[in-house]
Amino acid sequence: MGLIIRFIYYPIYRKTDLFLTFFVFNLIIFLVTYLLNQVQLSIVAAFGLFAVFSMLRYRTEGLRTKDMTYLFVVIALGLIGAIARGSLLTLASLYGLILGCVYALESNLLIRREWSKSVHYDRLDLLAPAFREELLDDLRRRTSLPVHRVEVQEFDLLKDSARITLYYYQHDQRTHLPAPADAPVR
Repeated sequence: MGLIIRFIYYPIYRKTDLFLTFFVFNLIIFLVTYLLNQVQLSIVAAFGLFAVFSMLRYRTEGLRTKDMTYLFVVIALGLIGAIARGSLLTLASLYGLILGCVYALESNLLIRREWSKSVHYDRLDLLAPAFREELLDDLRRRTSLPVHRVEVQEFDLLKDSARITLYYYQHDQRTHLPAPADAPVR
């Protein structure tokens, strides 16, 4: 748990608000499953109990998909640790496999990480497909982000603006002009 949260989750997302949830959830899942395993309760029933509990509790929270994925990794680590019947080497191998997969998928090893930001944009004239390169250049200049593609989410013709999603690579080597002070993008 500590390795996944400290060396994978935190360096990428820089969020600490779910640390307590991840660690305590993992600990409680481990302890309760371990105890239920001692009384010969079906592990399928125990896992079902935790799945229902976690879905009811976090369904109303505004958790992002990635945070929910980490929550399921936390549940899986607790369950594996509690029901493992093999050697310590087998358990370490399973944990290593999970850790390696999470790291490989979250790093740039397998695919290049694409980041996104949703913004309100005021230049509707550039949203036409014919002006795509001008749109990208304007967004790069105003946001100082290496934007490489854009998706239009919705138009607001009364306010003469649109909500768009910018996609960029965090460590793109292209040079960008700094955003001018008089042209903020919300």
